[in-house]
Parts: sequence; C-alpha cells; structure tokens
Amino acid sequence: MKMHRKHSELIKAEAHRLGFQDCGIAPAAYLEDHASFLKTWLEKGMHGEMDYMSKHFEKRTDPTRLVEGTKSIISVILSYNTTDRQADITAPVISKYAYGKDYHKVIRKKLKKLLKYIQINIHPVHGRVFTDSAPVLDRAWAAKAGLGWIGKNSNLISPKYGSFVFIGSVFIDLELSYDFPLKDMCGGCVKCISACPTQAIIKPRVVDGSRCISYFTIEYKGRLPGELKEQFQNRIFGCDICQDVCPWNRKVPLHKTHEFESDPEIMNMSFDEWIHLDEKRYNRLFEGSPLKRAGYKGLKRNITFITGEVPH
Repeated sequence: MKMHRKHSELIKAEAHRLGFQDCGIAPAAYLEDHASFLKTWLEKGMHGEMDYMSKHFEKRTDPTRLVEGTKSIISVILSYNTTDRQADITAPVISKYAYGKDYHKVIRKKLKKLLKYIQINIHPVHGRVFTDSAPVLDRAWAAKAGLGWIGKNSNLISPKYGSFVFIGSVFIDLELSYDFPLKDMCGGCVKCISACPTQAIIKPRVVDGSRCISYFTIEYKGRLPGELKEQFQNRIFGCDICQDVCPWNRKVPLHKTHEFESDPEIMNMSFDEWIHLDEKRYNRLFEGSPLKRAGYKGLKRNITFITGEVPH
C-alpha cells in the first residue's frame, strides 16, 4: 500500500508539473448509478440528435469494457477561466472555451506525456488517454477522484478552480492509492437553474440536452426554433450562462495555459465582421479553434438566426 501511495504521489506531482490544476485517482469499476441515470436520460430523448451518446453504452459505463484490464482511472482538470470579453458588445457571442485553441489537442498532448512518465518512471503499464473524445463519462470519474462534485447544471465544480475547467482521463492497468469523492456543496443554490434561458435544466443535475443553447449552436443540424431566438441572448457558439452565475466561479484563479489565451483577431471582431464572415476567412481564422466544430454553414446559420441579418 505504501508503494501505491508513493506511485499516486509521483503521478499527481507530474500532472501538476505538466500544467494541470488538479489530479485525482479512482478505482476502475462499473458506474452503476450513472448507468441508471444515462439509461433514463436516453429513453427520454434528452440527447436530441447526439446519437453518439446512445452508442457504446457498456463501454461508457464500464471502463474495463473500453480498455481491457483497466484498474485505475487518473483524472485531471485544466482551467480555461478568463476575464477576457469580446470587444464589441453587440457582436454575436461565443463561449469562453472558444477564445483560444482547441482544448482536445492541448490536453491530449499533456496526457500522453503523463502516461509516458508513468511507463518510464513507475511501471510499464498499458493505458489510454481520453479527453471528451470517446465513450468516457469524464465528469463522473473526476467526481469519483475527488476533483469536485457534479453541480446542479451537471458540470463538474472544483472548490478551488470552479467549473470553467476541461477534464482529461488516463486509463491504466495498475493499482494505485485512491482519492475520496467530495461532498456536494451546491447547497440550496439554484442560480444556474433559474438563469437558463431555455429552461434546459429541468431539475438539479438533469439537463435536457435537446433544449440547451450549446446543443442548438453546435450539435443540432436542423432549422433553429424561432420561438427561442430571444432566449439565445445573442449566442452563436456554446453557452456559459449557467456557469457565469455560479457562486463557485466568483473567486477562482485565471488559467495559465498559453494555448488558451484569447485570439485578438477573434475577440476584436465587430458585429459587421461576423455578419459578413466568408468561408475563406473562416478557414484561416478558426484553424485550430473549437469554432471549427460548428462548421462554416452551421456558424453562418447561427449568426443569421440571432441577428436576422442575411449577408449579400
């Protein structure tokens, strides 16, 4: 057990050295409670057109089905918290996580270095790294690893770093010393539920994804519902409203990851520049940006929807 503890300490120290704000470790096990919740959530159609959520159910809820032999799951968080804002207050609004570079590549690179460190310095383990790119319930594992709790808006909330954090996971076939989950510290607060413009948070920790602004602006491919235009509050990519009102995000440190620094050209785009964004500039400006996920046509659809302006 002493060796397990020592190994866990070394892994956490290396995770911090790599720039992650926090690191926790949980034993690989079937996520019984989460499996039951996910089953009901899918049956009620709350995933909308996100068909990938209904696939690989067993792999999503049992880590040993996804990576055979997995014994431990290492969870890390990387903050993207910022006080930066778009210069033109009339411009279409994008989510904070889209101010800089795409987090997938940034976190994956760091996780691969962490896995390599383990293989060289601790044990020649077999493992895989994940960051929002496979059937992994990363928030569930981060909560089990003691990095925070699942808030009423269904986001992971870290008591030290808030909820503006990305999550990464490393699955390895090595037993380690494990962390304990934190208690839920949302208390009686319902600010996120009250603030959601589309009432997507139907009750604590139950988000109807098919009503979420992030879903409509990124995942949904059809015609946007006209009756929700005002509720979008000028947003064309993602939504931070339920996090902006969360008290746990008031006094948390700003991120220190240079890849997440706000792109000046994007942040200084005027209302007119967004309206007249052409595909050539889109491809140049958003290369390596999360905004690529919506696609040019999707982004233009969103801009037209919230502004009512059709470029000529």
